[in-house]
Amino acid sequence: MSTEEKRSRRTLLLVAFVCIAPFIASFLVYFFWQPSGRVNYGDLLEVGPLPPMTLHLVDGKAFDLAQLKGKWLLLTVDSGACDDYCRNKLWKMRQVRKTQGNNMERIERVWLLSDAAVPAADVLLEYEGTWSAWAQGSKLIDTLPYVGARRDHIYVVDPLGNLVLRYPRNADPSRMKKDIERLLKVSRIG
Repeated sequence: MSTEEKRSRRTLLLVAFVCIAPFIASFLVYFFWQPSGRVNYGDLLEVGPLPPMTLHLVDGKAFDLAQLKGKWLLLTVDSGACDDYCRNKLWKMRQVRKTQGNNMERIERVWLLSDAAVPAADVLLEYEGTWSAWAQGSKLIDTLPYVGARRDHIYVVDPLGNLVLRYPRNADPSRMKKDIERLLKVSRIG
């Protein structure tokens, strides 16, 4: 084999390698490399629908989460007595919603009351627009997964009524805002 033929063969093999290498690399990365980080701040939950259930709002009207289908929900569970921690969660839910700009109307806030205590008028006024419904002893509260205590979390429900995210106790509202922005950006519903 002449030097010219060796050079041509080497060039052909080099071109073939350059063309095939990205496919081999992508295969190896896809099947053998697991990223250590994640994009979302909230804990992803096993997606599943919340059970349909008729509750009653603080004003006595019947309420079902199905009324809010087509909207993203920020949901929390707490006592009607609403201590400082409860107020802080309600504040975070309101602020995260407000920071979504034009997408703000795609989000609703729900406060499930875990006892028979009537929320103070000033709390209801300060967090006006939050759906406050008695849910003590309901299956709805029982379906919410939690770490520590159920009242520690803020949950995200998608427009189809599926529970999708759970935020930890004392969640960072700026990181929550980023999660919600991403969800609203990629969602074609709600």
